[in-house]
Amino acid sequence: MVELTNIIGESPAIQAMLAHVSALAPLQRPVLILGERGTGKELIANRLTFLSPRWNRPFLTINCGSLSESVLDSELFGHEAGAFTGAIRRRASRFELADGGTVFLDEIGNASQAVQEKLLRVIEYGAFERVGGNATVQVDVRIIAGTNTDLRHTGFRADLLDRLAFDVILAPPLRERAGDVMLLARHFAARMTAELGRNFFSGFTQGAADRLIAHDWPGNVRELRNVVERSVYRMDDPAKPLDDIILDPFGTFSAPSVMPSPTPSLPAPAPVPPTPGGFREAVNDYERALLQSALGEARFSQKHAATALGLSYHQLRGLLKKHGLHTSV
Repeated sequence: MVELTNIIGESPAIQAMLAHVSALAPLQRPVLILGERGTGKELIANRLTFLSPRWNRPFLTINCGSLSESVLDSELFGHEAGAFTGAIRRRASRFELADGGTVFLDEIGNASQAVQEKLLRVIEYGAFERVGGNATVQVDVRIIAGTNTDLRHTGFRADLLDRLAFDVILAPPLRERAGDVMLLARHFAARMTAELGRNFFSGFTQGAADRLIAHDWPGNVRELRNVVERSVYRMDDPAKPLDDIILDPFGTFSAPSVMPSPTPSLPAPAPVPPTPGGFREAVNDYERALLQSALGEARFSQKHAATALGLSYHQLRGLLKKHGLHTSV
């Protein structure tokens, strides 16, 4: 049995979405909820179920993105004793536990092709086999799925998507919900104030409100809740309006830079006095002195000198010839 959790918002975007939910809820059809992270897809599934004829029947949620393929397979469809190592006894599936009710499959896009094939059969026929079993199990469940990805452009099974997307509810991101940021912020602040045992919340300063409204909220309502609750509990004086909005709990922390591995230093060339010939002659003199120094350090091994200077053997030979050093080594 599901309890209604209010979805807070007065913006046209959220009101349109709520109207869509109310119209779709009574139908015994699969539903796909599409929205960014933190937009409240599970709350929408909860509301869909509460407004449906299945409101007093089981409502189970499973996150397809947090489980491996084998574990998800076993969770969704159950398993027979001896199906795999450690399967001591039969385990009922989530669909059996939710028989007559609703199953919400969050992050459905992460389900493997094998799991998708089984889900298609559940939707079409209400039937499946437990892992390691041959007997067909019949269930009556409504499937609601959630995703933050447009499954049309992935490798998701097209036939399953067709069935899941009897209708698609779009969960609006917070940046498109003009006016809802402060409504939600006050709600989260009051809730955190009560959790801390304080008598009342003194509100937000105009500066704090401006910072909240100006933020993009890539994490949507979940991010807003964390920011507000963090800022409320860190207040120095709860009797005054909240001014310090802590958007980033990491502050100025940055990971230490990875130091490059030390490289062997080249031998210092012999000092080159200023030459009257200008820049080009000075460069040639410096280059010649560097070659002589490297050869001396390498005991006149051209191979080792080339390595020390970061040159190929043939490059070194060319420079030695250029400076008339090739005859002396």
